[in-house]
Amino acid sequence: MSDCCTTETIEILPEQKVPGKLRTVALIGPPNSGKSTLFNRLTGLRQKVANYPGVTVEQHVGRLSGIGRSDLYLIDLPGIYSLDSYSEDARVSVDVLRGRMPGTPQPDAILLVLDSLHLSRQLMLAAPILALKLPTMVLLNMSDLMEARGGEVDTLALAREIGCPVAKISAARGTGLDAIGHYINRKSEPAIPSPGAGGRLELPVVDNPRSYRQWATGISTRTKYKAPLSSEWTRKLDRLLLHRVLGPILFLVVVIAVFQVVFSIGQPLSDGMGDILNNAGDAIGAHLGHGWLESLAIDGAWKGVASVLVFLPQILLLFLFIGVLEDSGYLARAALIADRMMRSIGLNGKAFIPLLSAYACAVPAIMATRTIENKRDRFATILVTPFMTCSARLPIYLLMIAAFIPNKPLLGDFFGMRAAVMLSLYLLGFLAALGTARLLKSSILKTSTAPFILELPQYRLPTLRSLGLRVFDRGKVFLKQAGTIILTVTLILWILGHVPFHSDLPDSIIGRVGHLIEPIIKPLGFNWKIGIGLLSSVVAREVIVGTLGTLYGADGAGLQAALRHDLTLGGAMALVVFFAFAMQCTSTLAIVKRETNGWKWPAVQFAYMSVLAYVAALVTNVLVTHLLLR
Repeated sequence: MSDCCTTETIEILPEQKVPGKLRTVALIGPPNSGKSTLFNRLTGLRQKVANYPGVTVEQHVGRLSGIGRSDLYLIDLPGIYSLDSYSEDARVSVDVLRGRMPGTPQPDAILLVLDSLHLSRQLMLAAPILALKLPTMVLLNMSDLMEARGGEVDTLALAREIGCPVAKISAARGTGLDAIGHYINRKSEPAIPSPGAGGRLELPVVDNPRSYRQWATGISTRTKYKAPLSSEWTRKLDRLLLHRVLGPILFLVVVIAVFQVVFSIGQPLSDGMGDILNNAGDAIGAHLGHGWLESLAIDGAWKGVASVLVFLPQILLLFLFIGVLEDSGYLARAALIADRMMRSIGLNGKAFIPLLSAYACAVPAIMATRTIENKRDRFATILVTPFMTCSARLPIYLLMIAAFIPNKPLLGDFFGMRAAVMLSLYLLGFLAALGTARLLKSSILKTSTAPFILELPQYRLPTLRSLGLRVFDRGKVFLKQAGTIILTVTLILWILGHVPFHSDLPDSIIGRVGHLIEPIIKPLGFNWKIGIGLLSSVVAREVIVGTLGTLYGADGAGLQAALRHDLTLGGAMALVVFFAFAMQCTSTLAIVKRETNGWKWPAVQFAYMSVLAYVAALVTNVLVTHLLLR
């Protein structure tokens, strides 16, 4: 018998039981198996996100409220194809499952989520999981789609083959989840199906992918697994959306439509929220009277925070559309389309997923590079990720576009000038990332490209629950930043703007600092107030809007009018271009330092992006002022 077919045997003890007092349950499965949807379904909003100690892998933990167990914790492990990979995800999963992760107890049981539409391949993960000898339940997700498309599997035969309970579920619809509750809530398990004669389960040799594949294929055959037919709609859509020419064009059309909707629908919502915040501020100020307390509360705190909160509807609307595209299965196709471009600049195809997630925030995106096994590829991706337009840039983009760009149609009602400028800024950051990656991969981080393997999920309708949780989570993060970082910075700025007391703003401490740096930024078309905004935004990009709101003592339409008075169109466009390139985020710098184990790469990254931002802003101001405005 060849090595690839060699098996090892482990005992499945007849008295094996689910522990009577469970404390933690691990949830694991391959990417795109619906594991995250199931986690959200089982925990609802009773979950938290942190980092495992010493690594950058995120730790998702929630209470199992979905089955009525508020005393039981569910640990959502990274989506992986194998425990034998060299990626950080796989190492974390192994450490957690074997009880070697500091601060995380070894799970009392495992829920293994497999996509029933691709069961023959997904079963390859079952072998190393079962070899851990922890109580395990296998959940065949998307079983409703499998059966609707003519697929079938004998779950009892599968349970006997692998020696653990098996249940068909649909995480999206919430069906079949009662089986999880029965499994978890039982104090003991009186009968685990006997896996063959003698209660012995044959598993393939560890660290042998070919052996895993043959083992999974054999089980699929013996359990009468019949792969479902691909949906006719899936085949038709993929022929269109994955077309070499039409695919990228359609992707661009989708992106344009999203931005247009964000402005056409989101702008009126933001204007309405601005009116609400202004009225609330006036009502609060009326109760405080006139004096330093009213100025501190309204001019220092309220207007600074409100100038950022006014963009919340547009930001949530953008994340709603991103959620629809992701949950529908389309973004995975976009990754496949983009892989062709990624290879042309030398990046690993796996880099697209972190770059895509950077449109939300660069911090978790940089963490997501852990799936890239080649160190040089990973570092290159880390260094270019901050160029992607994260949600923190949106407030300043939306403010400047609304203040300086007229809302004129370009392609009828479908595509307006404001949406075109916003799309251009996103494209500018993307091109900067690609250009920098090309530079890195052709010089100091040169390496050969690795194959890109991606399991395309089935197209499906996003659920309101999943979209609601996603939008709620992003809104919560945005409000937390506005309520902590932005509020703190604006209060400090108000104090510095009033010291020495009884002095005008230009003569205050903050005014003197602004005038000190003004000669450096004046060629960009910026005044000293913009300079203070640039300094404060090093903490977080969106802080500049709160800073300007505090310095000008205005928000919403009032702040836009003040900026139109102090800035030319060249200076305004230079400002957004500066923010498209600059590394204005201490959290991102900190995570890059952790990822690269030192300050060398963060320092190089900050210097490179700052110089690029200054030069690009200078060129923009000159071109717009001397060419377009003549």
